[in-house]
Amino acid sequence: MNSVINLGLLSEVVVTLFVIMDPPGTVPVFISLTAGQSRAVRKKAAWQAVLVAFGVIVVFAAFGQQILHHLGITLPALQCAGGLLLLLIALQLLTDTAEDPVQTKNVNIAFVPLGTPLLAGPGAIVATMVFVQRANGSLPDVVAISVGIIAIHLVMWLTLRFSGVIMRILGENGVLLVTRIAGLLLSAIAVQLVADAVTAFIDQHGIKAG
Repeated sequence: MNSVINLGLLSEVVVTLFVIMDPPGTVPVFISLTAGQSRAVRKKAAWQAVLVAFGVIVVFAAFGQQILHHLGITLPALQCAGGLLLLLIALQLLTDTAEDPVQTKNVNIAFVPLGTPLLAGPGAIVATMVFVQRANGSLPDVVAISVGIIAIHLVMWLTLRFSGVIMRILGENGVLLVTRIAGLLLSAIAVQLVADAVTAFIDQHGIKAG
């Protein structure tokens, strides 16, 4: 099975993007942004937001490496920057200091702020680019990343689509608990990214020095 798809990488992609994009945590935001609108409008906003996020993630997954090469950015630098960025997001989740997006007149909230930057934010973009660079063209890894991205966006769509039901089941305290756990997991992922980046920097320096 691993010759077709890297199951280990698949689980890592799904868990990482789930923690970063935080489907349960988007439920109260989505409800507040679509308050007073009909069920049909909320359903449309749900799939539009997920489609926008999916498009943004795919673009960076496909062309992110070329952008980095053009700018002369190395993978360790990206990993370190991504780790610090994810750590900042994790601290916001843990301390509840993240700013809530507000509605903007004449702007489709499914595009902004739901699609981006709420769903396809800097953290998800950086994490996806790191995964793609780690794959380095390996077919099982590429398949794992592709399936993982599709799976997490499907989960996100289901979460937004049935946000009202989920909110009633979990309650405000339940959503808050899930958000805190997500922040803890994300902080661990962020620290690991920074540690790997530092190790890679040391290895590169040793090779050059030799």
